[in-house]
Amino acid sequence: MQDLFMKSTLDSIFKVAFGVELDSMCGTSEEGAEFSRAFDDASAMTLWRYVDVSWKIKKFLNIGSEAALKKNIRIMDNFVYKLIKRKIEQMHNSTDDPSMKKEDILSRFLQVTETDQTYLRDIILNFIIAGKDTTAATLSWFIYMLCKHPTIQEKVAREVKQMSNVKEISDFSSFAASMGEEALEKMHYLHATITETLRLYPALPVDAKICFSDDVFPDGFNVREGDMVSFQPYAMGRMKFIWGDDAEDFRPERWLDSNGVFQPESPFKFTAFQAGPRICLGKEFAYRQMKIFSAVLLSCFTFKLADAKKPVNYRTMINLHIDGGLPVSITRRYES
Repeated sequence: MQDLFMKSTLDSIFKVAFGVELDSMCGTSEEGAEFSRAFDDASAMTLWRYVDVSWKIKKFLNIGSEAALKKNIRIMDNFVYKLIKRKIEQMHNSTDDPSMKKEDILSRFLQVTETDQTYLRDIILNFIIAGKDTTAATLSWFIYMLCKHPTIQEKVAREVKQMSNVKEISDFSSFAASMGEEALEKMHYLHATITETLRLYPALPVDAKICFSDDVFPDGFNVREGDMVSFQPYAMGRMKFIWGDDAEDFRPERWLDSNGVFQPESPFKFTAFQAGPRICLGKEFAYRQMKIFSAVLLSCFTFKLADAKKPVNYRTMINLHIDGGLPVSITRRYES
């Protein structure tokens, strides 16, 4: 499931942000598949720099993990620069149709900024990092937790069926398109279950910031300009003094009031999307995307782990991926 989520969210972000049909789900683009592999491997190798004290020497000598990272960056750059060039050509060839220039985010950047391709490359990679791995990893852990808690899975499925008001699903695309804002807003238990997944398995388990100036923390600790300060949403989501004695339990009900309505917590307590001026700009988009994915999948299918006894481990990288993916058994959900 994780592999499928990674491909589908990659296709989604390329379509929305860059106006490109990557089609990695169907595997028709080998170039896109190569980019995706390089992107994931580069993310893992970048994080290892935190614990590999010799990474600068390896980079200088161009050996080991740093040589592999350099190769992956070259693959990513070639792919992205080709995308930018193609988009510029497309815009130049469609001057008679103004709507073509505004169909995606990349086109809009090209309209209002100088065509500094390095800058545009960085913009593209930032959108991919924000829109691909985070959503796909969260959905993977979401399915994993529903497999571990089948009662919760059925409760989510019942809510989706009730709130979507669709009696029979004959076409997945039409059903997904019918997931309007009003229906999604009513799915409080689904929203709570996704949020509970993010509490225990935040897409960004460790978050680091660089101090712009000298400062003093509320507890009196001094930091200086240029210092790196890290906080750990993964650990914070499991701290009993923050979430209570059941902090390690998967319990979506903690997010609901007595009427079953979702009640958000302070972003300084629930830090999966950060807080303050740095709060995630794509938070609402991410929730909407995850709820549509979840609603369609749970309305149509029942999920079980392929091997319930096999341990699920983390892959050490910037985002919280499942090491080796998430093999599941899927059966069609029929009307009862």
